[in-house]
Amino acid sequence: MASAYNQLLDATIRHLEDLKSLGACHVAVAPETLRALAQPAATGTPASGPARAERQKPAGSETGVPQPAAEQTTLLALPGETQSEIFTTSVPSPATRLSSPEKAAAFAALRERALACVKCPHLASSRKNVVFGVGSIDAQLMFVGEAPGADEDEQGEPFVGKAGQLLTKIIQATGLSRADVYIANILKCRPDTPGQSAGNRKPASDEMATCIPYLHEQIDLIRPRVIMALGATAVEGLLGKTLGITKLRGTWKTYRGTPLMPTYHPAYLLRNQAMSEKRKVWEDMLAVMEKLEMPISEKQRNYFLKA
Repeated sequence: MASAYNQLLDATIRHLEDLKSLGACHVAVAPETLRALAQPAATGTPASGPARAERQKPAGSETGVPQPAAEQTTLLALPGETQSEIFTTSVPSPATRLSSPEKAAAFAALRERALACVKCPHLASSRKNVVFGVGSIDAQLMFVGEAPGADEDEQGEPFVGKAGQLLTKIIQATGLSRADVYIANILKCRPDTPGQSAGNRKPASDEMATCIPYLHEQIDLIRPRVIMALGATAVEGLLGKTLGITKLRGTWKTYRGTPLMPTYHPAYLLRNQAMSEKRKVWEDMLAVMEKLEMPISEKQRNYFLKA
C-alpha cells in the first residue's frame, strides 16, 4: 500500500497538472513547503506532527496570499515549463478571493508587465502602443477579440475603430456600457505588416501562444461570469483548432471554467450587412444576457427580425 507521503505526492502532481490544463503558468510555494516536499518518503508509520501537517498543506494554497517579508516565495514551473518561461508574479488560484484594493493592485502590476513586454521583438519594435484592455475589472461579461488594428495601436485601447464602434452599439443595446464590461484581445500588440502601408494580418499561432498568458491572468483576476469570443481567430486562440466560427457560434463552450459564447466579429457584420447575420449575433447576445440573468424586453427579443 502506498505511503501517505506518496499519496500526497501523487495528489500534488495531479493538482499541478490540472492547474496547467486550466492555463496556469506557475504556483507560489513557501520555502517550508518546498523543504518538506524534498524530504525522502517516510518508512514505517506515516509521519505525524508539524512535518506531516506541513506536507499536507494543499499545493498552491499560498497562491495570491500576501507573504510576510521574511517568507519569500519560490515559483515552481509546471510540467513542461522552464523557469525562463514563467512570469515573475503569482496569479490567484480559483479558490482565492482578493479584496478590491488587492485586486486593483494586482491588475495594475499585470498591466505594467504587459506594457513593458518585449517577448515578441518584431511586434515590440513595430507597435506604437501595447493594447492591454479596457473596462471594469469587476465585469460579469468579458469580450475577447483577436488583435489590435491601426486605430487600436494608435490609441492604446481595444475596439475603437469602426468594428469597435459597432461593438459598443451592440453592448449598449443590451443595456450595458463599455464601462460595465471588459474588452481585451488575444494579442496585446498589433501584428506587424512589413512592406505594407496599411491593412492587418492574422496573428501567428506562436505569437498568440506567447501573449495569451496575459489574458489568462486578466481572466483569473476579473473572474467574469461569461466570456464572449469575437471571431474565428479569437476562438482559435482560446480553444485551439476548431470547426470554424460558422459552426461554433451560438453554442456554449467552457474556457478556464467560464462559460464561453463564440460569435462573429463585428468586422464581419460591417462586411455583411444582411439582417439575418445581424440577427445571429444578436441571438448570441440574447443567450449571454439570459446566462447573466439580465432583464430582456420584448423589443430587445425582436431586434433584427423581419417584419
